[in-house]
Amino acid sequence: DRLYFAILCQKPKSGAANTHYFCIDDELVYENFYADFGPLNLAMVYRYCCKLNKKLKSFSLIRKKIIHYTGFDQKKQANAAFLIGSYAIIYLRESPEDVYRLILAGSISYLPFRDASFGTCSFHLTLLDCFHAINKALLYGFLDFNTFDVNEYEHYERAENGDFNWIIPNKFIAFSGPHSRSKIENGYPHHAPEAYFPYFRKHKVTTIIRLNKKLYDAKRFTDAGFEHFDLFFADGSTPSDTIVKTFLNICENAEGVIAVHCKAGLGRTGTLIACYIMKHYRMTAAETIAWIRINRPGSVIGPQQHFLMDKQAELWTEGDIFRAKLKGSRKIAVTRILSGVDDISINDTRNR
Repeated sequence: DRLYFAILCQKPKSGAANTHYFCIDDELVYENFYADFGPLNLAMVYRYCCKLNKKLKSFSLIRKKIIHYTGFDQKKQANAAFLIGSYAIIYLRESPEDVYRLILAGSISYLPFRDASFGTCSFHLTLLDCFHAINKALLYGFLDFNTFDVNEYEHYERAENGDFNWIIPNKFIAFSGPHSRSKIENGYPHHAPEAYFPYFRKHKVTTIIRLNKKLYDAKRFTDAGFEHFDLFFADGSTPSDTIVKTFLNICENAEGVIAVHCKAGLGRTGTLIACYIMKHYRMTAAETIAWIRINRPGSVIGPQQHFLMDKQAELWTEGDIFRAKLKGSRKIAVTRILSGVDDISINDTRNR
């Protein structure tokens, strides 16, 4: 009964005996590409949760109601609601639906999030989608704040440090496409393949998948012991069925981590990683897009959003078949082992 969320038209007066107000609207700020405004990234969710846990445990606030308030900026309202809702799911073990219901109390509506493009938005990502994404990420072990390294996240997401993010721990890294040499072009740093080797080796990356046109020689990765695949499709477009199938096949057979890039590592990269997540974790297209954007803001753009919606049913079915086959092959393997055990025990009695 101590935690509240409020939308207030002016800053509340401090010093009330039984209430503590705080606001993060100007502290945790989304860095937009174009007309996108959220959801806030994983590092910001982490920092918010730490801040709130500290307040709830603070001896000086022990008898106070803690009120997270936000102002009248609708974009900031949506991000503030996303943060407190995520906290409730991660730390209070609330269900996404219950959190969403509480956030909507008092007949408030929130702006849906949108993709990193200009022009009219044709795909709305709701707070509920984001809450489901956080919940499923906890469930599947994609999200664990006990082991999350916020400083590492914030370091490597910066363009000058490689511009990459983990999407699924120990499975997928999304990164900005390397260039033939490290250089700064129009104020934007580009990196040669070699710049990624130390981190990739340390974190067991074995496979590189390139989706954009060739700006470096793949031999630089293969000579260094990485596997390298090219699956080109045009910037901002959607992949063919062949590309999706090939991508899934590579990822299902790769041992180790897969690092995927296109030009910026956002649109094409996010779209194909989303296909894998939908197939293997049965997440909806919207939940998947939400999770990828929470890790790597700006991912999945324009028609790619609708493409994933259209692919959902097919990928779910493929995933069901894949898991059934896997279960079947495990059973066969177990039977083989057991029949082997029988042989040993029979021989054993004979030899006595």
